[in-house]
Amino acid sequence: MSTLIRGDELRSLNLGRGVVSKASGTLDEDVVVSLFTVAGGEVLITALWAKVTTAITVANTVTIQCNPTTGDTAVFVTGDLGTTDTLAGTVLGGCKQTDGASDWQRYGPPIDAIVTTGAVELDSAGTNTDGAITVYCTWVPLTDGATLVAA
Repeated sequence: MSTLIRGDELRSLNLGRGVVSKASGTLDEDVVVSLFTVAGGEVLITALWAKVTTAITVANTVTIQCNPTTGDTAVFVTGDLGTTDTLAGTVLGGCKQTDGASDWQRYGPPIDAIVTTGAVELDSAGTNTDGAITVYCTWVPLTDGATLVAA
């Protein structure tokens, strides 16, 4: 008799806790949106990616960053998503750069990062920005009792 592993079980074994997601709402110039809240210590984001839900058609630098309660803010991924239109349905991953941060890449690999108590945020900068995205992540606690939830 064979034993089959369901997709959600396989994902948990490889990537950690279930998928957590948060919609950005309409991207707005110079507005920071809190995506995820981390409590109780460090967690490892094993996969972080985004899906465009409303086309982004205006030059707009979209950044996802960790803003810890104590310590320095760190950028995970950043880049202009509107100068070349990014259509609804496009999946966004990252392309690692030599400085450790990532640039947005259409259909690129998910990003991984260690974050600590505080917030994971989306920062949108541009003039008359538009569009919307939903950001997804999977994670595992590195500190016993640490959690990550949608903000």
